[in-house]
Amino acid sequence: MPTTVWTERRRLRSLRDRGPRRERVQMRLVVDLNRCQGFAQCVFLAPDVFSLHGGEALLFSPRFDEAQQDRVEKAAAACPVQAILVDYSDEPTKGVKPHVG
Repeated sequence: MPTTVWTERRRLRSLRDRGPRRERVQMRLVVDLNRCQGFAQCVFLAPDVFSLHGGEALLFSPRFDEAQQDRVEKAAAACPVQAILVDYSDEPTKGVKPHVG
């Protein structure tokens, strides 16, 4: 069956409406609570994931849904002491030595 302009347009429109295919990559947060100074930039940028308890203690959810991905990445980038790491795999961290000092 020959491809007509109409069928090609319909095929391209359906591909465009679906958006790009992305693999689902599980993400998790790793926060160095010894490094965190409570500046709370993360709380302002991703309040569904981060919160402060008692004005000092940072509480966070290590796993979050895709809808929060952009906010969490912005929160990690905004941390003044770089205490937040967004990990894009389910593999356990290997060879990571604890930060002392």
